[in-house]
Amino acid sequence: MDGSFAGADTMRAAVVSAPGQVRMEEVAKPSPGPGQVRVKLEGCGVCASNLTPWEGPEWMNFPLEAGALGHEGWGVIDAVGDGVTDLAVGDRVAALSYKSYAEYDVAEAEACIKLPESLAGQPFPGEPLGCAMNIFKRADIQAGQTVAIVGIGFLGAILTRLATDAGARVIAISRRPFSLDLAKQYGAAEVIPMDDHYAIIEKVKALTDGQFCDRVIEAVGKQWPLDLSAELTRERGKLIIAGYHQDGPRQVNMWLWNWRGLDVINAHERDPKVYADGIREAVEAIASGRLDPAPLYTHTYRLDQLDEALNATRDRPDGFLKALVVPQ
Repeated sequence: MDGSFAGADTMRAAVVSAPGQVRMEEVAKPSPGPGQVRVKLEGCGVCASNLTPWEGPEWMNFPLEAGALGHEGWGVIDAVGDGVTDLAVGDRVAALSYKSYAEYDVAEAEACIKLPESLAGQPFPGEPLGCAMNIFKRADIQAGQTVAIVGIGFLGAILTRLATDAGARVIAISRRPFSLDLAKQYGAAEVIPMDDHYAIIEKVKALTDGQFCDRVIEAVGKQWPLDLSAELTRERGKLIIAGYHQDGPRQVNMWLWNWRGLDVINAHERDPKVYADGIREAVEAIASGRLDPAPLYTHTYRLDQLDEALNATRDRPDGFLKALVVPQ
């Protein structure tokens, strides 16, 4: 890949040019419009939602736009558009924008959250951190409850910490030993390998005196974990769907959902203002020391290694949890 540096009016950006292929391009820097800011990016997290486009489904048109798929960026504002009064050049922010696999991106001012000086130098992929806070709020987890979290990736690990801190007993269920060890570090009371459907159900049944769980958070985005999560939810419990199901329709055991009277909550938010509120809560939690996501950022790649970052996110080698991409 081309590793040359861009000029004053241009920038380097990653372009997903075909399924499983990335090239670097030198393109014009974006200019902020009214109500927008431009962010000189320090980095961008890699989201598992990138993987379906990375595989190249029939509905995708390639090449994608420069920087596209990157939506977990943070950095320093270097230009502001007309009408922006609450942000200024030099402010360090987490930005909810959508072409952040690049050196610069533009974002709506209201979708940028200032980062305090206490977080200087720390990575801050705002979108997934805010997503975790919003999912936790929607889950309505209370002290004394038993909460199963199915899938311990970046999101599942943070939710384990938040639920434990709220006084809940967390049962973490995940495929990899590395993830289960991480769940213990983040407060899980019990961990169960996600390998045998019926054995997991029996284990959770035994751990809960036959009652199953008050809350179950499905954080994988696949059919089997969704099926399993419903089985683990007690009568009148809440099944929280945090996994992003983007690869096709799902079937559900509606008899079970009916019989147990489950509340089913799709915990993804799309309102930018709600996203921003979640990011603000994440800033407060991390700045106060209540939440420490640093151990979850396990791999860092250069922008021109985006293909490696996406492949690692897909293949999840031992010790991998979350990839960050930095400009150079």
